[in-house]
Amino acid sequence: MPGRRSVVMAFAALAASLPKVHAAGGLARLALWPGRPPGGGGPEGALVQDDSGAVSNVSSPTLEVFLPQKPSGAAVLVAGGGGYKRIGLIKEAYPAAYWLAAQGITAFVLTYRLPSENWNDGPVVSLQDGQRALRVMRANADRFGIDPARIGVMGFSAGGHLCGMTATRSAFRSYAAIDAVDELSARPDFAALIYPVVTVQPPFDTTNTRRSLVGETPTREASAAWSLQTHVGADCPSIFLVQADDDPIVSPQQSRILDEACRGARVMVEYHRFAVGGHGFGIGNAEASVALWPRLCRLWLTSLSVMR
Repeated sequence: MPGRRSVVMAFAALAASLPKVHAAGGLARLALWPGRPPGGGGPEGALVQDDSGAVSNVSSPTLEVFLPQKPSGAAVLVAGGGGYKRIGLIKEAYPAAYWLAAQGITAFVLTYRLPSENWNDGPVVSLQDGQRALRVMRANADRFGIDPARIGVMGFSAGGHLCGMTATRSAFRSYAAIDAVDELSARPDFAALIYPVVTVQPPFDTTNTRRSLVGETPTREASAAWSLQTHVGADCPSIFLVQADDDPIVSPQQSRILDEACRGARVMVEYHRFAVGGHGFGIGNAEASVALWPRLCRLWLTSLSVMR
C-alpha cells in the first residue's frame, strides 16, 4: 500500500491541476483545460452570440455551474444543440440547468468546441470536451457537494449526440491525459437525450450534425464511427429518450434506432414519443403534451435512485 506521504502528494497534485473557479453572475465558471485545448488550431477571440442566444467561436471551452439551494448530491452535464455549428444556451441549456437546480441537482452547462471552427483534431474536439467535462466534475465533487457515482448528462439535438457519445464511448480515449484529472472516469452514470441526433448514416444523413462531423462525402467507416447505435454495449448507462413524431429537423426514427439498439444490448432505456412538439422545444415551453417530459424525466431519475 502507498504511504501517507505519497497519498498526500497525489491529492496535492490533483488539487493543483483543478481548473480555477470564477464567480460569474451568481454562477461559478470553470475553465475546462488548464491551458490551450488539445490538438491546437481553432478560433481566436470572444464568443459570438446570435439573436437566439446561441454561441459560436468557442476558443476556450468552459463549464458554468448552477447550484441548487438544497443539493441532493447528484449532478448533470448539460449540452445545448445547434448542429455542432453553434450551441443553444439561452433556449436549451440554461433553462434545463435552472430546472435541474430546482430539483436539487447541480447542473454544469458545457460550452464545447465546434468541429467547424478549424480545430486540428477535427470532429473529435467536442467529445474531448465532453469527456474532460465529466472528469472535471468528478475532480470537483467535494467542492460542489457532488456524489461522483451520481453524475449524468443531458443533451439536446446535436448536444444530445455529444452526450450520447460520452455515454456509449466512455472507454474511448479521445485525447492524451494531461494531468491528474484525466485519471478519473469519463463515464456518465445516466443519460437524458432530448430530440437527439443519433445516426449520421443514410438515409438519416441530412442534418447539420452530419455535415459538421463527417462532411459532405463521408466514408462508411466515418459515418458508423459517429453514429451512436453502433457503440451501444453492456457498459452503456441507462438512457432516457424524448422526441416528437412531427420533428422536421431530426427524424423521429433516430430515437427509435437508439431505443432498439439499447434493448438489443440489454441497456435500460425509457423512450417517450409525443405526437406533437416539433424540434427545439427545450425544457418544454411548447403548448403541447411534450411539455410533460421534464416531469417524466424526474420520475425516471427517481427510479434510478439519482433523486434521493
